[in-house]
Amino acid sequence: MDAKQYTGRWLVGVSAGPDSMALLAMCLEAGIDAAAAHVNYHHQKQAEQEEEYLRGWCAERHVTLHVRNDAFAPAGNFEAAARTWRYAFFAQLCRDYGYRGVMIAHQQDDHIETFLLQQERGQIPETWGLAAETVYAGMRVVRPLLGYTRKELMAYCADKGIRYYLDETNDSDEYTRNRIRHAVVEPMTPFERQMVLREIAGLNAEWKERRCRVKTEIREERIDLSRYRRLELTDRLTLLRMFLQDSGAGTSWSAAHLEQMDSVLLKQNDFLIPAGNKQLVTDRGYLRCMDPAEPYAAVFADKEAMRWQAYGHFAVQPGTPGVNAVTLQPDDFPLTIRSWQPGDRIRMRYGTKSVHRFFIDRHIPRWQRPLWPVVVNAGGTVILVPGLGCDTDHYSIKPDYCVIQLTDSEGEAGNA
Repeated sequence: MDAKQYTGRWLVGVSAGPDSMALLAMCLEAGIDAAAAHVNYHHQKQAEQEEEYLRGWCAERHVTLHVRNDAFAPAGNFEAAARTWRYAFFAQLCRDYGYRGVMIAHQQDDHIETFLLQQERGQIPETWGLAAETVYAGMRVVRPLLGYTRKELMAYCADKGIRYYLDETNDSDEYTRNRIRHAVVEPMTPFERQMVLREIAGLNAEWKERRCRVKTEIREERIDLSRYRRLELTDRLTLLRMFLQDSGAGTSWSAAHLEQMDSVLLKQNDFLIPAGNKQLVTDRGYLRCMDPAEPYAAVFADKEAMRWQAYGHFAVQPGTPGVNAVTLQPDDFPLTIRSWQPGDRIRMRYGTKSVHRFFIDRHIPRWQRPLWPVVVNAGGTVILVPGLGCDTDHYSIKPDYCVIQLTDSEGEAGNA
């Protein structure tokens, strides 16, 4: 390892396995200023022995060792939860102690296994295999050992007289990664290994070029749908994945999932597509990625409480005749202005009308509908739907108030 690449003080994530023990020893050998961080999940029989061994090994070499060994009880996928637990610990240490980043002991076998796992799952990842450097929660994550095989690192430890522990769970083919490791990666010849590494490098180079080319389609956090539809399929899926990632909707998307979204984007002009913790919507010919709508309700005790101001998704203004106006009576209070709910109906002069039907007739975008304000009196009757009008009992030529819908994409009052 070249110490010139790793100036400053670094954190090294360690288990007691051969990979991380080799990484930590290489750092010391190269003169890199490094501390170590270990997470004890108490999941293996030898977990306590490994922690004790690491404490002794680091103490003998005057290496600072940070240990997280509090109770870990994941509610779901163990590996995913453990990774989150581990990286959160590393990130906190980097913030608290000013480390430049964390070194992770992933090596060439891990790189190839990850690539084959991505292909088996049909993923379109941010990086094929493992990236030499990434960022997690503002923390640099580097992987200096991607050029070393597992056998080479074990040989390094043997040559330096470094003791290590083997993870007993790696022997089981219960996990897909282990099955790929035992059945595919370990039997590879050096020639086969190099062919796979060249394929990974080629795919990453192609992916990087395509990202640079299609990224210009994302402007002001939105994509022009007409331009999107003119792109080739591979470019569309790349662009869609980038857009989802940049919008905070996650990074792990399978090709099948992206293709399903793409088919909707090509065929429909008004849609709302769930996308992880976000949703894809169409807005005035543009594709946007938004947070899902959260229901809201504001309760007013009397007329004096209804101040003329904005209240998030709606505003109360002085009354002027029109489709936003309403005249209120004392028995209407307490009055509630809330988000639309399926089944809402209002009694108009020409009969009772479904609010959902109003949305359809007026071409209100799907993403706006859950945020549309509805005025409900103390008796639970819908008495005003902004843009549609008030019911027959609350109409006058001199209305008290106007309730204005404020859910359009520009954050300005919309009058339907």
